[in-house]
Amino acid sequence: MQANVEVKSNEPKPKKRAKNKHINWTLTSVLMVVAIFAILGPIYITIVIALKDPSQMTNILSLPKKIHWENFANAWSMTDFPRMFFNTLFITVVNIIFTILTNSMAAYVITRCRLKNKFFNMMYYYFISAMFIPFNVIMLPLVKEVSAFHMDNILGITFLYIVFGLPQSIFLYSGFVKGIPTALEEAAIMDGAKPYQVFFKVIFPLMKPMHATVAILSFMWTWNDFLMPLVLLSDPHQQTLQLAQYVFQGQFSTQYNLAFASYVLVLLPVLLMYVFFQKYIIAGVTSGSVK
Repeated sequence: MQANVEVKSNEPKPKKRAKNKHINWTLTSVLMVVAIFAILGPIYITIVIALKDPSQMTNILSLPKKIHWENFANAWSMTDFPRMFFNTLFITVVNIIFTILTNSMAAYVITRCRLKNKFFNMMYYYFISAMFIPFNVIMLPLVKEVSAFHMDNILGITFLYIVFGLPQSIFLYSGFVKGIPTALEEAAIMDGAKPYQVFFKVIFPLMKPMHATVAILSFMWTWNDFLMPLVLLSDPHQQTLQLAQYVFQGQFSTQYNLAFASYVLVLLPVLLMYVFFQKYIIAGVTSGSVK
């Protein structure tokens, strides 16, 4: 006698699936609206205030009755924008170039040798641990050392940016190098390539996605940084764009319309960089995370 066995399906019913899909779509839509306001809201406020005159500051959300384009011209002249822009650009570009060259080499050597040598494994964790040390902790000793070695200038702060970028760069580059087969290096060595040729002719070109990621992250960090230039740069002619914003703050009042016009000028390069190269950030950060 053959028993009839009823098999219960674990799949949700059509009505339940449709209900869950509707809830997920509603939740996604709400989160998207919140994200749009959270991102575009501050940008809208910044641009609106930058186009007003002081008499229209009672309602910061309202559109200006008359657009004051001269705010940007006044902010340009008051901050000595060309000089400060060149200082910031010099620090940023030199930092990016040397960060890519030096940090990629250090990460490559540490990654390939850490499994064979305990010293390199220790160095890896030593650099990674520096990511968890706030700058405020080392700020006062750093100011004293920088002053003692006469590094309180553009070249000195550029060198410090390269050094302080090592932990993040080594973390990113190491994850990428792990995904590069060692067979490529072995084949190059068998063809007579020397170690530096293996790196610059085989490994370095393969790192292009990560080079782009490190370059963009270094650019955004260096361009937007305020605290390190504030405590290290003593010469007013070598200050960066971020420090120049102090000119709008007086003892009894602040010129908000000119200050926000200056903010827009400073933010434009960062926004353009992020809009056009954001895909490289996502691709680079996720490289090496999935095998």
